[in-house]
Amino acid sequence: MVRAKSARTKSFNPVFDRKAGDTGNIIALEHLNVTVPDQSLATLFYVNGLGLTRDPYMDFGPVNVWVNVGREQFHLPTAKPQVLRGQVGLVVPDLDSLEKRLGRITPMLEGTRFSFKRSQSHLDVTCPWGNRIRCLAPDANRGPQLGLPWIELHVPRGTVDGIGRFYRDIIGSPAIVRRDVCEVSIGQYQSLRFRERAKPEPHYDGHHIAVYVTDFSGPHSRLDQRGLITEESDQHQYRFQAIIDPKNGKLLFELEHEVRSLFHPLYNRHLVNRNAEQSFFHYRKDRDAFTPR
Repeated sequence: MVRAKSARTKSFNPVFDRKAGDTGNIIALEHLNVTVPDQSLATLFYVNGLGLTRDPYMDFGPVNVWVNVGREQFHLPTAKPQVLRGQVGLVVPDLDSLEKRLGRITPMLEGTRFSFKRSQSHLDVTCPWGNRIRCLAPDANRGPQLGLPWIELHVPRGTVDGIGRFYRDIIGSPAIVRRDVCEVSIGQYQSLRFRERAKPEPHYDGHHIAVYVTDFSGPHSRLDQRGLITEESDQHQYRFQAIIDPKNGKLLFELEHEVRSLFHPLYNRHLVNRNAEQSFFHYRKDRDAFTPR
């Protein structure tokens, strides 16, 4: 005989938001790729200034550098500079230390577009070629203490509803539109943000992002039906660039996506991250690697 639960027992059952544990098809934003004309200045800015780590295993010599940011990366091949039409979110372990490092490299970046400005909650930094990076202190809601929690793209007026439909219907990822912003959920603590702006952004110059998806074939089929696949890279990767409104096929924005399956050889690769507080004059034994507090 099964006993019925009493009303009193029911009243003590906790209520959970089970949807809060859902993730969409895109489970990781792995890297942002922007080309740079000078590898030495790029290393000065991203490694010495921001305190990030040059990938020690992927050595491309003077033609490219991969910079580790927790579990994500910046890819910086040598070519005419590319500038993201928006800004990148970057969580760093300590804003005060970052501000000091940026101050030290300022004289060496004179004559470039480099700048930084501190506010109470963040530090806005512009790279030598104009890419905007908002540096944030660690926060439980942003997940890891070092990483890329979001990339924000500035899009034309009247496009965010269609962009939301594109990611929901074609890519299979949750996308919430609030007023003039569409936020596409990625994995646990990442997102793509599309923010409408009245002022047109510069012409798209080819910068791209790389993402990992759980449903690899579904989006490919829907993109291919619309003629949107731009590259069949290999068995575990393809690319597309146009973001359209599925309702009418109208082009809304361009951002190349390097789409990878979970069988891609680089998926979940361990990335080396150094402790940016270490220096020759203030060295602490056995503290070379970055360790979250």
